[in-house]
Parts: sequence; C-alpha cells; structure tokens
Amino acid sequence: MQFLAYIVAYPFLWLISILPFRIFYWFSDFVYFLVYHVIGYRRKVVRENLALTLPHLSNAKRKEIEKKFYQHMCDMFLEMIKTMSITPEEMEKRFTITNMDLFHEYENKGKSVVLVASHYASWEWLLTLNKRMLFNGVGVYKKIANPYFDKLVRKIRGKYDAELVETKKAIPLMAQNQRKGILSLYGLASDQSPKLDRIFHSMKFMGIEVPVHTGAEMLAKKYDLSVIFIKVKKVGRGYYEATIVPIADNPKEYENFEVTEKYLREVEKQIYEAPEYYLWTHKRWKHRVA
Repeated sequence: MQFLAYIVAYPFLWLISILPFRIFYWFSDFVYFLVYHVIGYRRKVVRENLALTLPHLSNAKRKEIEKKFYQHMCDMFLEMIKTMSITPEEMEKRFTITNMDLFHEYENKGKSVVLVASHYASWEWLLTLNKRMLFNGVGVYKKIANPYFDKLVRKIRGKYDAELVETKKAIPLMAQNQRKGILSLYGLASDQSPKLDRIFHSMKFMGIEVPVHTGAEMLAKKYDLSVIFIKVKKVGRGYYEATIVPIADNPKEYENFEVTEKYLREVEKQIYEAPEYYLWTHKRWKHRVA
C-alpha cells in the first residue's frame, strides 16, 4: 500500500512542482480555500494557540493573523514540492542570506557548528545554504514512515548536498565526524514540544511555561560546537531573507540551559514581529506547566 500511495501521488506532485510560479500560487490560493474554509484543518488548535500566546491582541487581529497563517502554510508546503524541480540558481534568488560573510568567519575558525532554526517562514529552503558553504551540511530529521516518500525527500535535498540523518543517528555521526576532523554544520529545528520521556527542562516560551528541547545545547557542549540561529523573514510571496544570529561561540562557558534560553528568545522575537509565519497548527503548548 505504501508503494501504491507513492506511485499515485508522485506524478501529481511533479506536475505541481513544474507549474510556472504565477499558476503555482493560484493553485496555492485554491488549496488555501479548501484547507481553511472547507476542511477547517486544525482551526481549533490554531485559534487556541493564538489566544494563549497573543492575549494582548483583539479577536479581530488574531482572526486576521489566522487567515494569513493558513495562506502562508499552503504556500510553504507547496514550496516544499516545488523543490523537486526548482534549479539551485532560482532557489538562491528566492532564498537570500544577508550576512554570509559572518558564516564564513565561522568556517575559518575550523570549528563545527550547530545551526538552530525554528518552524517559521521557510525552514525547508534553508537547504540552499549547503551550496554556499564549505562545511559538510547535515540536517537532523524525523524519518518519514513511508520509505518511498522518505527516499524522495532524501533525493530532493541531495540536489543541494544536504545529508539527512535520523535523530537517533545524529550523535554517532557527530562523534565520528569529530574523530575524523570533518568540519560540519548540524541543522536542528528545536522549537516544538519534546516527547514526555525526553523532558529535561522547562522555561517560558511566548509567555507560557513549557517543556523545551535541550538537545542542541547538550550536543554543542559535548562536542564543543559553536551555536548559531538563523532568522528567516518572508519578504514576498516565494521570497525569503535569512540572517545568521550568533548564540554561543563557546557553549561550555554558559550555565546549563542558558544557550537554549537565548535561542528561544530569538524565536520569540521573530514570531512577535510577524506571527502569521509561525507554524501554529502544532500543539506546542499541550504540555504547559500549570
């Protein structure tokens, strides 16, 4: 059944990916209408999250953010499909990095880096970074249950020299690269709710006390990795601008969870600037501390 689902879906996904951008976004508008107005996908979750974290805004303002979020979400997930056929040159035009010179400074230090991102704007198109750096790029991800779609995702990201590694295999790979002296950048999105059996710390996020992922900080300290945050801004439909923000050059010098705190404060800042581009459909605050 998994293979059947793949061979049925693949031609449709490919056709979407090769649409000219103008028609591509018309199609996204149609998907938005279905997802938001007809299906109402996770609308209750989104409204609860917005009310919980943005209580200072009026109901009318939160409703406006809600609609803009769904429009962006449809754009973003279809843009993931667009990655199947988009050229690296076109991708670089649509996903720019404002201070790549700062990143090259990290390369010149001869020290591997943990790049912490968030589920904001476009995290999928971050893979364009791999074409612009000397580091070995590694994306830590959760394996897709359908092996055929998992292989497709790996193939797409392979166009940009990105190596994907499952979460459980990330630590052995870091240890191996450290022993062999392979300078690497490890990309992690660490702003979502951790599993209950992996909770080591909680802190306020968007004003709410919640369990937080601490793995990026723990790994950075264990393997002496610099930590940077990449702030992504949506500047137009299908266009994004990323800025590298230093978090900790020497994480071992920081108190426990201080690096995680600095990272989450950066995530908060970008959400408050334009909340419609955060992934509100996730139940991020389901395990909030009373």
